[in-house]
Amino acid sequence: MIFERAARREFAQAAAGISVALLAILTSTQLIRLLKDAAGGRIAPEAVASLLGFAALNFMPVLLSLTLFVAVLLSLSRVYRDSEMVVWFSCGQPLTAWVGPVVRFALPLVVAIAVLSGFLSPWANYNTADYKQRLSVRSELSQVSPGSFREVKSGQRVFFVEALADDASRVGNVFVASIQEGRLGVVMADTGTQETADNGDRFVVLEQGRRYEVEPGTPAFRIMEFERYWVRTQDGEATPAERLPNRMPLDDLVRSAASGVAGAQGELVWRIGMPISALILALLAIPLSYVNPRAGRSANMLIAILIYAIYSNLLSVSQAWVSQGKLSFWVGVWAVHALMLLPLLLLFYRRVAIRMPWQRREG
Repeated sequence: MIFERAARREFAQAAAGISVALLAILTSTQLIRLLKDAAGGRIAPEAVASLLGFAALNFMPVLLSLTLFVAVLLSLSRVYRDSEMVVWFSCGQPLTAWVGPVVRFALPLVVAIAVLSGFLSPWANYNTADYKQRLSVRSELSQVSPGSFREVKSGQRVFFVEALADDASRVGNVFVASIQEGRLGVVMADTGTQETADNGDRFVVLEQGRRYEVEPGTPAFRIMEFERYWVRTQDGEATPAERLPNRMPLDDLVRSAASGVAGAQGELVWRIGMPISALILALLAIPLSYVNPRAGRSANMLIAILIYAIYSNLLSVSQAWVSQGKLSFWVGVWAVHALMLLPLLLLFYRRVAIRMPWQRREG
């Protein structure tokens, strides 16, 4: 019990540090991408925090799986480097005695990965798509931020306002550039208000300004001064996000897979495979943690990274083949994991046995 508590404590400390580092890297990368989209007008600035949270839920299963694998690998590698494993073997304990503590430490994380990949990640995917859909149909004025240019309607119209009231009812120092019937029009006004017509249409009414209109490639140029200029800013109609397989709840996904939908079967292969692969990787880390002083400390890490990359790519290929109908669903569920069990058993045997069966006895 003392040994198991110490092992769990070391696993937990390593997992905490690794998860924080990986989460910071992935979150920073995603945040930079979202800020770039917000600066380009593809998403609203106020949506960045929500979309970042949804993205974190989406990549959390992979993050936890990698955290579990690396935490066990680094902890046991330290045991080898500090010669504690020599003492362990001298007491008559085999390498397989580490399986119990590793499995008991890994089970809570495996359950968390199963919940995330089965329920929370699809929910996050659907809400991300639904949120973007609702943001894309908002009125142009509601998407404008004071002091910044904002493209709407795929760049067909550009808004700039210097000041905006809290309720977006009044704007100041307005610039609007739009393309209509092949002509470029630029409108500048001192102030503007938001009004609703009797039929429900919404407009921005610009006051005391000018409109410049030019047809590209021709010398035609017109300047018009106005007291009031009406610009329609009608909200679009938001439609529910499409129910793709990676956005489906688990019960709907199982029903679709049972009815023979290839895309749903491929997604189900992925969701089932994530927790299973996490457990197998944690067990693989036990024999992979062996440190050979002659080979250097980084040799086992390179092999571990290679095995993780192969396992992850095989899962993706299996999901794609099942989705495309090239592979049976039942074969896709177990084939990759059965294939990875072979190096697991071979590595354990290599560390436990004195010599491999094909090696000759000397003398």
